[in-house]
Amino acid sequence: MVYQIKWSRSIGEIIASLLVSCFLLSLVYFYISASSGALNAHERSAGLNVQTSSTRGDGHFISENIGRENMRNKNPKTTPVLSCDLTDFRSEVCEIYSNVRIHGSSSSILFTSEKTVSLEANKTWRVRPYTRKFDAFAMEKIRAVTIRPLVASTEAPKCDLYHNITAVVFSSGRYVGNFFHDFSDVLLPLFITARQFEGEVQILISDMQLWWIEKHRRVFNQLSNYEIIDFNKENRVHCYPRAIVGLYSHAELTIDPSRTPNNYSMVDFSRLMRRAYSLERDFAINLVERSKRKPRLLIIARNHTRKIINVGAVVDVGEELGFEVVVSESSFRTSVGEFARMVNSFDVMMGVHGAGLTNQVFLPTNAVLIQIVPFGNLEALSELDFGKAAANMMLKYLQYSISEEESTLIDIYPRDHVVFRDPMSIHKQGWAKMGKIYLRQQSVKLNVTRFKPFLRRALELLT
Repeated sequence: MVYQIKWSRSIGEIIASLLVSCFLLSLVYFYISASSGALNAHERSAGLNVQTSSTRGDGHFISENIGRENMRNKNPKTTPVLSCDLTDFRSEVCEIYSNVRIHGSSSSILFTSEKTVSLEANKTWRVRPYTRKFDAFAMEKIRAVTIRPLVASTEAPKCDLYHNITAVVFSSGRYVGNFFHDFSDVLLPLFITARQFEGEVQILISDMQLWWIEKHRRVFNQLSNYEIIDFNKENRVHCYPRAIVGLYSHAELTIDPSRTPNNYSMVDFSRLMRRAYSLERDFAINLVERSKRKPRLLIIARNHTRKIINVGAVVDVGEELGFEVVVSESSFRTSVGEFARMVNSFDVMMGVHGAGLTNQVFLPTNAVLIQIVPFGNLEALSELDFGKAAANMMLKYLQYSISEEESTLIDIYPRDHVVFRDPMSIHKQGWAKMGKIYLRQQSVKLNVTRFKPFLRRALELLT
């Protein structure tokens, strides 16, 4: 009987002990759950994306649990699997950071990650990788690239070639061959996007034309140590740890350093141009130093529209003021390197608004650019295309707007015509109408007396 009582007591003690343990475990579980909820609430209040997949209202897709500051800093431990900005005025760009598989001929980019299970099933992103998103005519024939996550790695196509570098995919675009668009739409955005990799990046180009690649081969060689791939014709599957689809672009022919990795600027781009083409001069002449040589003035000539029809008179005035003056025009028969080396030898460059002024990227620092603005309220456009870039490259910039009397439009339209009375009404009829009249029909006959102070001012700026 005594033994039976002891046994019963032992069983009771065990049961009581188990009940106490369960109670304590439930308290611990409650505490952990509450702490986790508080942590998530804190993350939300701090502006962090705590869901593994989300689309912000501004169209910027972020995946994984990261904050926006981490995304900008590209910390590999906190970087999202996929980050797309499809809302920018100039370009659409997606960055992928995990097991990227690129099949160019089908315009498809796939990626896998242990985190992609959280992405929407069958969700795709379509990017047209050209930097004139605002230009419907330019974009209508740009081939879209499809980006899609794979939930299971078993779905991924077999890699034909592995690369341990970043891929940059973009389109060379509609306006290839126009020197201004070559730089503003492709080469400068490529610098913004790829310079950070110090050559360890592969370039894949959609809508590629080999002659154009050869024309700018030296620039591409500065940005990538690897062969360029013709995206549309590539049938092999190339695999990369990271890819950027599209190019970042800030404005026409210029850079906003605050938006670039390592705060790259137009000055850095100018230095890259000098390395690419082995340009000798970093700085323009300083007349305070009483150099034995004359300051050199280059007049960019145009043989068709917007010509300076009295260029001889301008040469005479320049020489009178002490310049060594040369008149030249780049053409398809002139290599970029040859013309770049010539431009770099000058201290002042002048010309009527047009693609030829893009050659300012080869001028030495502190050189002077004089832009002649045709008649027709084109001052803002001219400043946007070339004036801002000149200032950002540490060039001195002068802008000369011609008068009605200096325009050859007076030989085409009567003086009381709306072309003279109200240029903005022509602008409102669209780019085609405005361009036909003020850009393609017009040349200039400079009033050298009126223009001479600008050349004198250029000399002063060289001091």
